[in-house]
Amino acid sequence: MEIRVLKYFLTVVREESISRAAEVLHITQPTLSRQLAQMEEETGVKLFQRGSRKITLTAEGILLRRRAEEIVELVDRTVAELPLQEKEVEGTISIGSGEVAAMEVLAEICGAFRKKHPKVIFDLYTATADVVKERMERGLIDIGLLLEPVDKEKFEYARLAVKERFVVLMKPDDPLAKKERVTKEDLDGLPLILPRRLNVQSELANWFGKDPDSLNVAFTGNLPTNSAVMVKHGYGYAVAIEGVIPYWDKKQIVSRPLYPELASRTVLAWKRGQPFGSATEKFIEYIKCFLSIDESQKLSI
Repeated sequence: MEIRVLKYFLTVVREESISRAAEVLHITQPTLSRQLAQMEEETGVKLFQRGSRKITLTAEGILLRRRAEEIVELVDRTVAELPLQEKEVEGTISIGSGEVAAMEVLAEICGAFRKKHPKVIFDLYTATADVVKERMERGLIDIGLLLEPVDKEKFEYARLAVKERFVVLMKPDDPLAKKERVTKEDLDGLPLILPRRLNVQSELANWFGKDPDSLNVAFTGNLPTNSAVMVKHGYGYAVAIEGVIPYWDKKQIVSRPLYPELASRTVLAWKRGQPFGSATEKFIEYIKCFLSIDESQKLSI
């Protein structure tokens, strides 16, 4: 299957019309229809439901769209990087991260690197660690800001001296807000809003000393910002990494650390054996150099 045809397919999906897609692509409608028919014949499945007003995707078409978007993104990045290998350092470096305190350190590293190489662009992708690692394995993200532990067989990494603590989010007038820290006894039986990742839920269940199924879970979420909205509306107490909290309105949401403390360290990681563009290669070397500087000279968090 040719990349050109995948781009035709994605254009039809976006425009929801073969005729409009043909205009965008500057080809005739019969030519585009023939290409789509050949694609369905090649894949052996029906990709489109052709309605009177617009085209929609079948379940198989939805899967192909997801894969086609990843393939086209990867090809476009490769094509853009190849001519830059022997030139001045420029290009786009893709970084994936959750909402963690270590973003402050990452911001300093990126800013210092761009002073040396101003033509470099950083593309920040915010998601859970599972999504970030999956995209790293597919070559769609270059660098991941992840919590330990990290699979050493899959990834190389540099450790950051930043501790990511788990905290409980609540409304400012909540009785627990009067405490300096929150224990499992304080939260026993209360409605909880937990991270979606199962391994994190398991870790929190161990902290509670309970089976995960016995916790009173009202919501789960992939990022703490939306979980905080649920807290604001009184739907529960969110357990989250405290990294994003300094940027919230303390008149609406406050946090208290868990006690005993539950925390993890962060790393900047990249796929082992992955060929990168020159900008990413130089950035990885810069990360190693930056993090080897004496702790007293680095950003303190």
